[in-house]
Amino acid sequence: MRNAFNDAMCNIARKDPRVILVVGDIGTIVFDSFRKDFPDRFLNAGVAEANMIGMAAGLALNGKIPFVYTINSFLALRAFEQLRDDVCFQNVPVKFVGVGAGLSYGALGCTHHTIEDIAMMRALPNMTLISPCDPAEAKKVAEAVVDWPHPVYVRLAKAGEPTLTPKDATFKIGQATLMRPGNDATIIATGAIMVNVMAAAEALGKESLQTRVINMHTIKPLDTRAIIAAAKETAAVVSVEEHNILGGLGSAVAETILECESLGKVGFKRLGIRDEFCHDYGSQTQLWDKYGLSVKTIIDTVRALATRKTM
Repeated sequence: MRNAFNDAMCNIARKDPRVILVVGDIGTIVFDSFRKDFPDRFLNAGVAEANMIGMAAGLALNGKIPFVYTINSFLALRAFEQLRDDVCFQNVPVKFVGVGAGLSYGALGCTHHTIEDIAMMRALPNMTLISPCDPAEAKKVAEAVVDWPHPVYVRLAKAGEPTLTPKDATFKIGQATLMRPGNDATIIATGAIMVNVMAAAEALGKESLQTRVINMHTIKPLDTRAIIAAAKETAAVVSVEEHNILGGLGSAVAETILECESLGKVGFKRLGIRDEFCHDYGSQTQLWDKYGLSVKTIIDTVRALATRKTM
């Protein structure tokens, strides 16, 4: 995912001289080609994330298109004040790209996990929040955000994720992607955890429980129409995210369902990290299993909710 986004960004820079890459002491190998091709458009701010945000805001105010790239936890957590005041308050169109979303840096421990950023970015006025699920979508995100007139925060995993989106899938900011049709239950997910969601939906289909899968790649602005349609047309809705269940995608889905007056009672469940720090070390997949995001957990949750709703 990371490499696909970076390759797309390099291609964009070749076409648009306004594109500038600002990094926080990261990307030595990843951005070798960018530095070689555009040495005057590569700025390393060092381990100074707050200053990096201010630099990017100034560049954007002077007609440039800055992409700010660093590790998610350092971008969202360490520089939140500058994100709020320097960029969002002034509605400056800086493109923030955080790598290592959720538990991607599982082996590096809690300081490198990012399980709070969706809640934080949702709360910032003017901020657009995008969380692609695979490399193909990450490439499309890079192309879509270039001329987006507002601040945007892109939440990337790392590398090695399988391609899940259909080849003919289009990408539009604020418009969810249907990954799999189904009228029995719905799973709404975002980010790299989609690989487990698709595996769960496939297994449920073999049980004759046809599960709709919605890729909510844009969490803000949210595709509320897709959520309401799913709540009306299927017996149960389950949200899945590699994030704290408080304030994240599940909260956004719940708010949408509760505020829709035309909906009756909807079977709904949030799957995510249960408001705790991850003290374990291991691969991303191992931590998914440990903290309730395994394929089995998704299957069991959807099956139980859909069965209870239809009884």
